[in-house]
Amino acid sequence: MHALYVLSVWIHIIAATIWIGGMLFLVLVVVPWLRSGARMDAARFLRETGERFRNVGWACFVVLLVTGTFNLWVRGVRLSDFVRSEWLQSPFGKTVLVKLGAFALVLLVSAIHDFYVGPRATQAIAAAGRDSSQAQVERRRASLLGRINVLLALVLVAAGVMLVRGVPW
Repeated sequence: MHALYVLSVWIHIIAATIWIGGMLFLVLVVVPWLRSGARMDAARFLRETGERFRNVGWACFVVLLVTGTFNLWVRGVRLSDFVRSEWLQSPFGKTVLVKLGAFALVLLVSAIHDFYVGPRATQAIAAAGRDSSQAQVERRRASLLGRINVLLALVLVAAGVMLVRGVPW
């Protein structure tokens, strides 16, 4: 069982790395490059890149959900713990709740970004041009959601570290 747990933790970390790394690559490399003017067809490039990463990201979410659930189970966490006040008040229980809450928010923000705001932004850019008022509004919305997800990803990493290393306070 220990070997399976270690494999699950490893897969969990790999999935998180792929998701967070891909998201940071888009935010820190692709978007600034497109804004610099060094592009041929920014709307098409961003749409296609976003669609491909969306598939990777959602696959990572599934892997993270499955491995995270298994990892908690191996560590002794059961559904009944979520109604036990002493567990909920423990540093470990509070950290699990923070991580699960942040993950739920990531899923919500990602769904809004990936299936609504992001496609609207690329459509507005393609239809009216990058500098149109509608495209700018939609781009700002998509950018804000992307930044929120980056911050939530950092919360998830911090919570994951605290789950295995303990809460520092």
